[in-house]
Amino acid sequence: MKTGWQRFYSAISALVCALSVAMSAYASHGLEGDSQQRMLMASYFAFAHGLSLIVLVRRSASRSRLLACSLMLCGLILFSGSLALAAIWHTSTALAPMGGMALILAWCWTALNFFRDGDA
Repeated sequence: MKTGWQRFYSAISALVCALSVAMSAYASHGLEGDSQQRMLMASYFAFAHGLSLIVLVRRSASRSRLLACSLMLCGLILFSGSLALAAIWHTSTALAPMGGMALILAWCWTALNFFRDGDA
């Protein structure tokens, strides 16, 4: 049986994937130039990391997994969110580098978990 946080993260991750498809469609049909490129980049990262989170959260309920997945979700929101907001409302992308760094750290943390006990 999966824990509450695993079910929550799985559901949120599936919604992120659905949102990424909508973002991609909007980029393709409603945006041009730099805005289109930013939205497409945001949608690619959202889909890839949403799908990755679905897989990662289902493997085990360890505290280390929860922290790695939380860092990944925060990074995803900061990175893709910053790019998407910039594409729609022409805001700053200042949060994107912090989101990218959080994603890198989350993947490194996941790798360390695999090295440590074979179960990220």
